[in-house]
Amino acid sequence: MPVRAAELLGLPLRPYHGIGLGTWAALAVLVLVVMVAFGGLGRGRAGYAWVLSLFGDYRGTVRRSGLVWVSPLLLRRRIDVRLRHWRSEPMDAVDANGVALRVVVLVVWQIRDTARAMLAVEDHTQYLREQVEAAMARVLSQLPADAFHDTAPTLRDAEAVGDALTRMLAAEAAPVGIDIFSAQPTRIEYAPEIAAAMRRRQVAALDARQRDSHAVVGGGRGGRHGDAADRARPRGAGRLRAQGAREGSDGGLLHGAWGGSVNAFVIGLDMFMSRQYIGTWSRPHNMRARHSSQNCPHVQEPACETK
Repeated sequence: MPVRAAELLGLPLRPYHGIGLGTWAALAVLVLVVMVAFGGLGRGRAGYAWVLSLFGDYRGTVRRSGLVWVSPLLLRRRIDVRLRHWRSEPMDAVDANGVALRVVVLVVWQIRDTARAMLAVEDHTQYLREQVEAAMARVLSQLPADAFHDTAPTLRDAEAVGDALTRMLAAEAAPVGIDIFSAQPTRIEYAPEIAAAMRRRQVAALDARQRDSHAVVGGGRGGRHGDAADRARPRGAGRLRAQGAREGSDGGLLHGAWGGSVNAFVIGLDMFMSRQYIGTWSRPHNMRARHSSQNCPHVQEPACETK
């Protein structure tokens, strides 16, 4: 205290020689303890973990939430351990036939081993993206995108393609501590440069299938009567018609006077045999009609009375 102030206050005058060495040592220790105490405090968040290392050596992982104290000498790196999903951008690929495709994949994943995810690779998210692209290319190259003329398995079976992609991606991501729960293709389409051509091919294949189905249905309906007519038609008419088809042109008809006679004879013979077949097929019905007309006097029917 200054001398003037001490005289005004009536305090005894004492010389000041400064703080001693022991006092300085005690203050230094106190400051160090305070720095260590407050420097190690941290706030743990749910869904995140701290990977601890000391001079490059892994020391552990802290997954607790709330107020946490960790030694300030340890290097702390935060890592996300929540369940995450990643939707890729349209990626280029080819199917089993070499057709260019554009594919979008949705991956659901989670970090299981924080030490491997943080220390085994430089960036585990970039590693996962590259593995998704590689696994997708391998899976899609095993099947064609569409089967236009048969029922072979194709890439349109999203469940089978997703299961194969999930298994392959899980095996590739396991060494870096990542669990793959699902990897499903959300969109598989042709590349823009060939999309129009492949669409026309799909329409043509669909039209061919519809024509085949109509032909099968039509053949099933008229098969019995057509077969019976063919069996009833004599072999000679068939041979003559085949001979006319071989010798003629423009539909198998002969030209000239002789050709017209032969054609007329063949057509007439065919119509005659068809009538004979129809008469034979309807003969039992005519016999039943004559029998009922003979019995009209004994059986009182409305038809007989009107006659």
